[in-house]
Amino acid sequence: MAKKETKMPLPKIYLDDDLFSTQEQRDDKLKEKVVNISLNDIDDFPKHPFKVIDNEDMKQMVESISENGVLVPTLVRPKENGKYEMISGHRRKFASELAGLETIPCIVRELTDDEATIIMVDSNLQREKILPSEKAFAYKLKMEALSHQGRRSDATLYPLNTKLDSASFIGKDNQDSRATVFRYIRLTELIPQILQMVDNDALKLSPSMAFRPAVEISYLKEEEQKELLDIMECFVCTPSLSQAQDFKRLSKDNKLTREYMETILEQEKPNQIQTLKVNMDKLNNILPTNLTTNEERENYVVKAVSFYGRWLQKKREQEKNER
Repeated sequence: MAKKETKMPLPKIYLDDDLFSTQEQRDDKLKEKVVNISLNDIDDFPKHPFKVIDNEDMKQMVESISENGVLVPTLVRPKENGKYEMISGHRRKFASELAGLETIPCIVRELTDDEATIIMVDSNLQREKILPSEKAFAYKLKMEALSHQGRRSDATLYPLNTKLDSASFIGKDNQDSRATVFRYIRLTELIPQILQMVDNDALKLSPSMAFRPAVEISYLKEEEQKELLDIMECFVCTPSLSQAQDFKRLSKDNKLTREYMETILEQEKPNQIQTLKVNMDKLNNILPTNLTTNEERENYVVKAVSFYGRWLQKKREQEKNER
């Protein structure tokens, strides 16, 4: 009897998709995709130096996102815990939250800490309005990232070796000189209250301190800065550049005292004489027509305000006695 022939099963063949795909398909796999990610799964960048403020600009962004959605995707990088870290798009994320969205379009990119820092700084420095404090900490972060890369033998992003090289590179990108970059970084040594005064100067708010004197003040010890802040608040003034340089020199020699700071700041400076600007259109309708010079108008306004102040004080006293 003939033995029945048993057919052996054919072996399974696993094909490499890339082997039989076109170059266009392989290139497409490497392209970054835009994906929608839950806002709850995106953490802010650590030590993010740029302020996200709920101001008029933010309200306009919220309105735009409510009507049209987020038109420009944010950039994030994956974290080990399964969540993501925002690199570029903190304001869009905040506006999306205010608009009531649950997700935001993102580009997900694998980045090292230094690469992420540099991209985060560069993308935010493109904004039109940058406060001195924001630029100061941004420059500091980028300087540190570039310094890390300069110490690594595998550094390929920016092959810079010294702080001078890095400062020149940062300044060239942002139209600041190397010296200006270092001055901005010095602002990070200021106590928060004085740093806020530097921001106020840019915003035309009070109390304020000019940029260059603030740089010199940054060399003072923390306790000396606190002492100076107290004196400035008492005298309602700030040091000039030359005075700030004197403070820096004396601090370096451990000779800076409160008495010296008070003596110097008591000296009146032209830039410390406060002026009040009033729209003349508002005054022309109430000032007498016979006042022809600015001095006459100024004297009239001063007398009117003084008279009103005495009348207001008298009225308050009467109300207090009637209670």
